Amino acid sequence: MVNQLLITLVDSVLGKGKNTSKNNRAYHCPFCKHHKPKLEVNMDTNAKGDNPWHCWVCNTKGRKLTRLFKHVEVPLDKLQALHSLVGTSKSEHTEVNLEQVKLPEEFIPLTDVTSNNLIGRRALTYLKRRGITKYDILKYQIGYCEHGHYSNMIVIPSYDEKGNLNYFTSRGFEEFSRSKYKNPNVSRNIVPFEFFINWNVPIILCEGPFDMMAIKRNVIPLLGKNIQDKLKKKLVTSQVQKIYIALDKDAIKQALSFCEELLNEGKEVYLVELQDKDPSEMGFENFTKLIQTTQPLTFSNLFEKKLELV
Repeated sequence: MVNQLLITLVDSVLGKGKNTSKNNRAYHCPFCKHHKPKLEVNMDTNAKGDNPWHCWVCNTKGRKLTRLFKHVEVPLDKLQALHSLVGTSKSEHTEVNLEQVKLPEEFIPLTDVTSNNLIGRRALTYLKRRGITKYDILKYQIGYCEHGHYSNMIVIPSYDEKGNLNYFTSRGFEEFSRSKYKNPNVSRNIVPFEFFINWNVPIILCEGPFDMMAIKRNVIPLLGKNIQDKLKKKLVTSQVQKIYIALDKDAIKQALSFCEELLNEGKEVYLVELQDKDPSEMGFENFTKLIQTTQPLTFSNLFEKKLELV
């Protein structure tokens, strides 16, 4: 029997779906990002707690919804809601109980790298190619790991408004890294890099930490393409009036959805249309020029942009 609460929960994670056949519901696939809703999820939970799902384009499939939820980096409360609705296996339930955040034991600050440290020098060379300066390294306390789970990866810590570690991101710096990204098994339902944010002046939202460092001024990376609940609440309840949303072109639907929510809350919203380059590729000067010419969004503009996607 189809669980309407489960449909509501999955819609809140994957976007509004549409009913197909045999209790299936179609969504846009978060794996291949095909422009048509080709990911089908069976909403009839079986006796084992399974809801089989399958993308007809990239052929990614599974039995449990947990993998889908974790791929789109949902906050802990939505994983727990999923568990309460369909149940999970013992191993999956352990995964839902996320760890307390702490930097890897192997973390080495890049400010400590010496001239004879070959791996550290390669990490610094990679950051230089990405336009990251010594000032950025010092400001964000960027480090790297030579060994362990995050070996040969840049590690960028995030701190809350009081200076407490609340997350970190990692990025492989070798040309043929086996893992490009690895993130800690902790909740993303935070306000990333809030330690550097002034809530009384305009704020820019972007996707990742490298975009943040290119933009430089009062910017919060979403650590993906979704605004987590804590950040959304902070944006709505804070004194900030002007909010710039600068997501990649492939996230235009999410960007327009965020714009609509914030406009409904009385905020002055600017949709920064990036075209084919993200802020880290554009650089500070080009991004600044773009943002200076961006006009505030109206409900009429918003409606027109939504129609363009139909």
